[in-house]
Amino acid sequence: MVERGPQITAPVAVRANWSSGSENAYPQVATTQPGQGPAPQRKVAVRGISLRTQPATRVRNAHAQQVQVPRRSISALSDITNLGKAQGKMKKAQTQPQERAQGDATEEAVPSPSPGVEVLLSEPFGRGDNPQMVPEYAPEIFERLFREEILYLPRASYMEQQTDVNAKMRAILVDWLVEVAMKYRLRRETLYLTVNLIDRYLSRMPVMRKKLQLLGVVAMFVAAKFEEIDPPRVSDFVYITDNTYTKEEMFEWECQLLRILDFQMVAPTPAHFLDVLLRANRCDDDHAELAQYILELSLIDYRLICYSPSHLVSAALLLSNELMARSPVWPASMVQTSKHPEHSLQTCADVMRNILEGAAEAQLKAVWKKYSLAEHRHVAQMNFFTESI
Repeated sequence: MVERGPQITAPVAVRANWSSGSENAYPQVATTQPGQGPAPQRKVAVRGISLRTQPATRVRNAHAQQVQVPRRSISALSDITNLGKAQGKMKKAQTQPQERAQGDATEEAVPSPSPGVEVLLSEPFGRGDNPQMVPEYAPEIFERLFREEILYLPRASYMEQQTDVNAKMRAILVDWLVEVAMKYRLRRETLYLTVNLIDRYLSRMPVMRKKLQLLGVVAMFVAAKFEEIDPPRVSDFVYITDNTYTKEEMFEWECQLLRILDFQMVAPTPAHFLDVLLRANRCDDDHAELAQYILELSLIDYRLICYSPSHLVSAALLLSNELMARSPVWPASMVQTSKHPEHSLQTCADVMRNILEGAAEAQLKAVWKKYSLAEHRHVAQMNFFTESI
């Protein structure tokens, strides 16, 4: 039975106790309401997992030292980073003159092609007036990503060699990491690289269930240092696990992760193919968010790890084109740019469709909640399947 509690959108400090439990139960998040004081601790059994949530807060001084402060009625992760400052900057940026925003939008817009005019292969890589797109080198970089993506794939059947963890435990871990990435405002490249590191490590080494969460936070710690300008500190990751693991354990597992993976961190992920293929597909804002939503849902499902990153992005775009009633669904320009014909994508797209149809009712809802927000244009709340019901 699932123990229901108040729902919040932010992750809280959790400690994973990977013990036996009900197969169909999933974690609920304990929160505190304003004026009510700290909420009681709650344990929820999840197919071999018991996640304990503990509301707590802390501040960090100029020397990045942790100072414990009295608990307040606030979500546990809400003040352990500079989110307040980041949100203030976002609000300030939103108050800029509307004319400037419209000018930027016009400058970045890609004109729609005339009927019958094929999109040139070089066009998805940007125009010469945007040096950050490095159009001189982008085609070669893209070609290299295609050549190397198969070198960094996890074994599709690695769960068969894992004796103490299973696909459902992996799904719970990834779902929680999505919430952590949201709270720290990590780049999508960091999230996709985190999952890649987890799967590649599990492909090579057995992991006990009580160490699976440690593997997850260590993988995100390494990925954040690789992708972020100001990554979270190791103490932040210790805190969000409710001090289940120590800094020494984090550093030990970081060394072990890098050693097992031969320090191969430059791995192509779906995030590297996404921008180019979105431009090639001429997606507007709603369409782009829908494709990203479908793609992020695929992170949680173990069945899809057998597909290459470019295949996953192409299948997500194919499905989004179908849902947005594009015609043709997969034009020749997309076959040329993605290197994947439509028939090769159908199996993967069908799995993604099934995941998308059940996302609103699923018990792991981190991705659904994320893409229900206004900043992602509420695409998770769109209903594309009314006619098929």
